This record gives sequence, C-alpha cells and structure tokens, in this order.
Amino acid sequence: MKNFRLIALACCLGALSPLKAATVDSLDVPSKIMNKAYKAAVVLPASYAKSKSAFPVLYLLHGGGGHFSDWLKLTPDKSLVQNLADQYNFIVVMPEGETFGWYMDSPDPSSQFESYIIKEVLPKIDATYRTVKSEKGRVITGLSMGGHGAMYLSTRHPDLFGAAGTMSGAMDMNYTKFRVNETFAKSLQDRFAKLFGTSDTSNDLFVKNSVVNMSEQIKKNGHPIIIDCGVDDFLIDVNRELHRRLVYNGTPHDFTERPGAHTWDYWQNSLPSHFLFFQKVFKANGTSVQ
Repeated sequence: MKNFRLIALACCLGALSPLKAATVDSLDVPSKIMNKAYKAAVVLPASYAKSKSAFPVLYLLHGGGGHFSDWLKLTPDKSLVQNLADQYNFIVVMPEGETFGWYMDSPDPSSQFESYIIKEVLPKIDATYRTVKSEKGRVITGLSMGGHGAMYLSTRHPDLFGAAGTMSGAMDMNYTKFRVNETFAKSLQDRFAKLFGTSDTSNDLFVKNSVVNMSEQIKKNGHPIIIDCGVDDFLIDVNRELHRRLVYNGTPHDFTERPGAHTWDYWQNSLPSHFLFFQKVFKANGTSVQ
C-alpha cells in the first residue's frame, strides 16, 4: 500500500510539471571576418520540436566584460531565458560580442562585431534553425554595452530587425557622461583607446557611433522601441537623454525607470517586460507561434 501511494504521488507530480522544457544549444559560429572561433547560445522553446512553424527570433546581447553565455549563467534564476522562451515561443540567440566589442566595426580589424553579427551570425542562425527569415520575426535587445549594441544594430539595419530594446544601455559612448568613479573612468578611457585608437570623446568615432545621436534615424525607421533603466544605474543620465531626444522629435517608444542599479537582479526583472513587448510586435506582424 505504501509503494502504491508513492507511485500515485509521483504520477500526480508528473502531471503537474511540464514534460518538456526549452533546450539550449551551444552553436559554433566562427568568424571568417576576424579569423576567430566563436560560439553562440541558442535557446529553443519546447514547442519547436513538435511544430513545423517558422519561429520568431530574439537576439539577446551581453554587456561589457562579458561573453555569450552570461544570460544563462549570471541571472539569479538560471532558467530565466529558457522559461521565457517557453512562455512566448521565441527562439533566443545569444551571440558573442567580446568584452569590449560594442557590436560595431572598430578601426581595429580584430574587432568587427557589427559585420560578424550581421554577415555571419544571422545567416548561420537562419540556415540552422526554422526561423522567420525577415525583420517581421526578428528583434534584438541587450544589457549595458549590449543595450547600445541592440539599438545600434537595429538602427543601422532596419531591414533586418523589426523592433529593438535596451536594458541599462550605454546609450552614449562618451564615457565622461557616466556616473562612475575615477578608477572606472580611467579603465573606460583605456578600453576606448584600444577600440577606437583614441580616447578623445569629441572624435567623430564617439559622436557618430553613439545611439543617443541617432534619434532622427530611429524616428525614420519607425520600429517599436523599448527602453528601461534603473534609477540608481550609473547610465541613467544617458538613457534619459535618449528618451528626451525621442520625445522631442516625436518618436513613439516605451520608456521606463524602475528602482534598481546596474545589476543582474535588475536585468532579471527587466527581461520579461521585453519579451512581452516583443510578443505584441510579433502578433501584430503575424509571426508569433501560438
């Protein structure tokens, strides 16, 4: 009788828990452009295996000092991305951006991450998985450096991304506008000198490549945009400035300030709102998977 009760309990628990969950692929996406070996993490929702539909894709970018697997390893809830992929039926792609690549093409030929993402990662994902192969089913967001990267890439390639977001994004590459101490500022100065060949923030490389200076192009593109940042974040001022410019030129966008700083606790709280925002975009575009 005791064994029967245990079996019955196990069956009940099994019925209450999902039989399948999202899976994580570690995909080789080497760069011929930079002659380097890189990987991307790809989360496939459980529904992918039992559906013949093409799935919408969310590109999720890591921040400075990080790597492609950060979103899977550093959130307090290690199943966050997988659970959201299952909930919304997105494929989630987390590509490599190196510790200070900024998802752009640097004067340094060894750091060409705009070309890498656009010319190598996107085609590899579309060739490997059953994806919606147009901007109607492809969106992008990220945190910090990755937030800037998401807005930068989507603004420059509106034919490839149908919507974009940023969490605690470094919306201005002029690091003198960040609320950081002298030691951190010096570190940023040195890193930008390596990236651009100069640390002079008045240089065109800083000005032309900063998302905060792309508000007119963002308006012209007309894609849905979601921006959020914690009120205690050292990047709050540059996020407010982008918001101000978008309001001034009449660009529709979602902007939210919440309690929090530049932390994984904040980004874990932020990411679900981005998934919900993008799900509405996919539904409007007719590319969501039910």
